[in-house]
Amino acid sequence: MTDTQADVQTSLADSQQLRLKRRRLLAVFAGIAGFFALLYGGWALLFAGRNVSTENAYTAVEVAQVTPLFGGPVASVEVIDSQIVRAGDVLVRLDETDNRIAFEQAEAELARARRRVQQLMANDVNLKGQTDVRTQEIRSAKADRVRARATLDKAILDEKRRSNLIDGGAVSEQELTNAETALSDARAAFEQAEARVRVAEAAKAAAEGARQANDALIAHSTVETNPEVQAAASRLQQARVNLVRMVIRAPVAGVVTQRAVDVGQHVQAGSHLMRIVPIESIYVDANFKEGELRDVQLGQHVKLTSDLYGDEVVYDGRVQGIAGGTGSAFAAIPAQNATGNWIKVVQRLPVRVRLDPRQLAEHPLRVGLSMKVTVDLNSAPAERIARE
Repeated sequence: MTDTQADVQTSLADSQQLRLKRRRLLAVFAGIAGFFALLYGGWALLFAGRNVSTENAYTAVEVAQVTPLFGGPVASVEVIDSQIVRAGDVLVRLDETDNRIAFEQAEAELARARRRVQQLMANDVNLKGQTDVRTQEIRSAKADRVRARATLDKAILDEKRRSNLIDGGAVSEQELTNAETALSDARAAFEQAEARVRVAEAAKAAAEGARQANDALIAHSTVETNPEVQAAASRLQQARVNLVRMVIRAPVAGVVTQRAVDVGQHVQAGSHLMRIVPIESIYVDANFKEGELRDVQLGQHVKLTSDLYGDEVVYDGRVQGIAGGTGSAFAAIPAQNATGNWIKVVQRLPVRVRLDPRQLAEHPLRVGLSMKVTVDLNSAPAERIARE
């Protein structure tokens, strides 16, 4: 065998060994790939597909309507569309001339009510004094009646004595006439004394009645707790509230939108002025197909992305609620088909997703933006979260 033949055979042997090594490496790689494919298949069987996604989702919020409680001309408008406001910020000022006059009148009425009650309390002292005076008058009248009675009794006795002595001539006719006259005078004086007692008693009863009527207005109260003063104070408080309400403030924090009021415009109570969008409370309405909602439960974790920020910003959320019906069910004119050519249309049901407030503060959203929503069906529902 020549050297050339030997080299050829050696080269063939090396090539065979190289191919054998390659086959072994390919077999090892195939085994590894098969192992990982098996792992992935097991993971996919257990976990993959345990979420539902939709891009038919949009941001929404409970918008605050701004309306005046009183009508009147607009004195100033303090905000513009798209302006961010805080709760309590001044939005619109109405002309407050009429309400200020009403407030001042209520103040004067309260002062008048206080003075009237003070006068009633002073009258109570006066009426008590009058009652005491009437009591003393009764005592004086009764004393006069006692004296008149004594005089009457003496006159009766004198007249009787003289009447008994007139036949024997012991007394003259003149003395008897004088005795009878004195008796008449004494009887008249007694009746007059009786009348004075009755008048004094009636005057006392009237004074006591007047005091009772006055006491009914001030009993168990001070000037400030008197019902009349409290009623006037309530009217003043209402006038103060009405005056304050001429300045319209933001009911919530958010963004001003749909402003429909200008300076000088005369607005009516309840008319639309503007809306406030509370962007910190924005949620997402995700419209899932009816066949995707079998395993969706309240409290499950949700991942969201918006077209505004793209996939770089991922929001975390929770399923907050599932609507009570589809959009078509609550439409003004629900779809009806009575012709027989029925074609099944897959319906969608709105699912409300609550967003993380901190993430909303870092990356604010606006109402009506498109979102992509993915619900993790393996996450804990609301009942389990509450137990934990």
